[in-house]
Parts: sequence; structure tokens; C-alpha cells
Amino acid sequence: MTDVSVGAPRAEEPRLRRVMGPKLLLFFVVGDIIGTGVYALTGQVAGRVGGALWLPFLLAFVVAFMTAFSYLELVGKYPRAAGAALYANKAFGVPFLTFMVAFAVMCSGITSASSAAVAFGATYLAAFVKLPTVLVAIAFVVLLALINFRGVGESVKANVVLTCIELAGLLIIIGVGVWAVLNGDGEPARLVEIDTADKTWLVAITSATSLAFFAMVGFEDSVNMAEECHDPVRIFPRAMLWGMVIAATIYVLVSVTSSLLVPAGDLAAAESDALLKVLDVGAPGFPREVFSAIGLFAVINSALINMLMASRLLYGLANERVLPPVFGRVHPVRRTPWVSIVFTSLIAIVLVSFADISALGGTTALLLLVVFAVVNIAVLILRRDKMSHRHFRAPTVVPVLAAVCCLYLVSPFSGRPAQDYRVAGILLAVGVLLWLVNWLVKRALDRRAA
Repeated sequence: MTDVSVGAPRAEEPRLRRVMGPKLLLFFVVGDIIGTGVYALTGQVAGRVGGALWLPFLLAFVVAFMTAFSYLELVGKYPRAAGAALYANKAFGVPFLTFMVAFAVMCSGITSASSAAVAFGATYLAAFVKLPTVLVAIAFVVLLALINFRGVGESVKANVVLTCIELAGLLIIIGVGVWAVLNGDGEPARLVEIDTADKTWLVAITSATSLAFFAMVGFEDSVNMAEECHDPVRIFPRAMLWGMVIAATIYVLVSVTSSLLVPAGDLAAAESDALLKVLDVGAPGFPREVFSAIGLFAVINSALINMLMASRLLYGLANERVLPPVFGRVHPVRRTPWVSIVFTSLIAIVLVSFADISALGGTTALLLLVVFAVVNIAVLILRRDKMSHRHFRAPTVVPVLAAVCCLYLVSPFSGRPAQDYRVAGILLAVGVLLWLVNWLVKRALDRRAA
């Protein structure tokens, strides 16, 4: 049987470098949540719920916020890389479940980064220069890998700059909305309109919430960086919770602004250009190129953070002896998990070259909701595992409510499209195949070691 014992990183390997304090961690959380989600999802959410598109973003925040309490208790108890997979491993001790949780989380990160790479070449860079999208996407992934390899210090400092640029873009939208409303524009009645043309109001809201939830994920990526934080037990609760509040506040303000200025049907028709539509209505003289440049930086930041997370996830699982030890290799000079960086980057290159990653967004959100349900259950099971150090503890009712909400949003009752389940089945089948390969490799290594 696969050894699922938990231990510290192997003595012969250098440790990851601890460079992230509370401020850098806060920017990491905000940058990861905001990403490109709100840019792409505003129009889609409006298409599902109507003018009250602020409501799904608010409800998604509530569910994510409750789940964050479980993550905070667990990262306080086990401040190591691997995140949700580590917690599932500790709680259930089932190698197959641990691997599948890790696979789902890794899929979310690499798919998001690959989507950002394609968007970089096909949408935002195309506003300035026309180049082959696939070649640009591949070069983009390679550049991210080099930054990731260079060191986490350089990566998170770049994240601070990029996050500030991202926030500037959304603050422009909010400012345009305030200016337009003060000048008598906008239609407040749209803020309470719920589209129930072919569904009940509950299904309309929950369907839009399950989609908007994808814009709130990202906070969980930060726990994979625990081994590169100073005093993670102390700094995580405030940084994660404040980061989520900041991101949610901006999301709600952007969605209110969008609904005030543009009818829901027009937002839905604009799809990924919904915020540009808001800009055109509220400030017709504002140069679109400025907003395209901001979007360019937004996708860079989103992809960088996701690739950081994915590589640390594999590194952490190697140290937990769930994956082969080679993924735990740390470069002696740069102090980064170079094998995991190379591996995840190669997967991203394959995706941007051959896969239709646009079909994976809703499925990724579906799999992450399942992972969040597992984490919310795991935190209750691991209450039996007492720690000698003080750490954050979530009120018991919070993970229970969060697990119920996550499972409901996973179910067909939430109005989730059937395509999400079909693609999820294919992805999980790939995960099972990879688990079998991993099991055979680890078995061969164990025999050789014996």
C-alpha cells in the first residue's frame, strides 16, 4: 500500500525560502481572487440572473468566506504546502482520494493559467499587435516558469505590482459608475430584476451563484504557499479574511455599476467584453487601449499565481509521500521546487497547444466546490488531532453550513448545466489513469529502495 504518513521535507533537500510576510500574503490573496474572473464573468452572470447580478457575487462570497474558516483552521494546524490534498490525506488516509483532490486542485490552477495564456495572446495583446496565439501562449507559459524558478520573492513582488494594476482597472469602472449616477444616468430598478423567463427565481440565483463562485476562488491557493511565509499560523487569518472582503467589495461595486449603466441583456451579449461595454456607456471618451493594457497585466498576474500554486501543490505532495520524491526536489541556489515547476509548465504548454480549455471553466468550478466540501468535512474530522501550538479555530457550525452550501451548488438542483458534469467525468477518468500510473511508479521505487 502507498505510504501516506506525513513528515517534514526530506533532510537532504534544501528548504523553501520564507519571504512572505502579512502584506505580501494579503496582496497574494487579493490578486489571486480578482484575477481575470470578474472581467470574464460579469456578462455571463448577467445572462443567468438578470439585473440583480450583484446578488450571485455576494452569495458566492458568503459560501467562500465560510469555507475559508476551514482552510484557516487547517493551515494553522498544518502550515505546510499541499493545501486541500494534505488535509484530505490527514483526515481520511486514503491515497486515491488524496490524489484525486490534488488532481482537481492542480487542474483548476493549470487550466486557469492556460486560459490566461490564451487570453493574453488572443484578446489583450491582439489589441496592440497581431501574433500567432499558440506561440504567444507558449512563450507566455515559459516566461512564467522562469519567473517562478527565479524565486518566490521575485514572484510575489511582481504580484504586488500586477495586483495594483488590476485594482486600478476595476476602480476605473467603479469611478465611471459613480460619475454617471451623480450626473443622473443609470437605472436603479435594474438592481432588483431577476430573470425568471425559463426557470424559478431560486434556480436563476443559484445557477448564477455557481458561476460567480469561480470568481471567488483563489483564496485557497494561498495555503499552498505556507512554507514560504513567515509565521504562517499567525499571519494567515487576517490576510486571508481581509483579502476576501476587499475582493468581494470590489466585485459587488463593479456588478452594481454594470447593472446600473447597462441592461442585463446587453451585458450578456457582450460576454467577456462586458466591462468594456460599461466603460463605453459611462465614459464614451475613455480610451479602450488603456483598459486592454490593464487586462494584459491582469491575465499575467492570474496565471503567475496559479502556476505558483500548482508547483507548490506537487512539491507538498511529494513531501507527504503521495507523489514520487522527484517532485520534492528543491534547487539549491534558487530554493524553488524546480522539477514541479517544469512538470506543471509542460502540462500548461500541452493545454494551450492542443486542448479546448474554454470548455473547462465551469467544470473547474464544479470540481473545486467538491474539494471545498471535502475540506469542510475534513476540518471536523481533524478536531481529534490536537496540536501543541495555538491556532485559529472555526466555529463548528460554519464548516457544516459551508459543506451543505458547496454540495448544493455542485448538485443539478442549482441549475448547473449538464456539460459541466460530462467534462468533469472525462477529467476524473484522466485523474484515475494518472493515479494508476503514479501507484505503479511508487511501487517500483519502493521495491528498488527495499
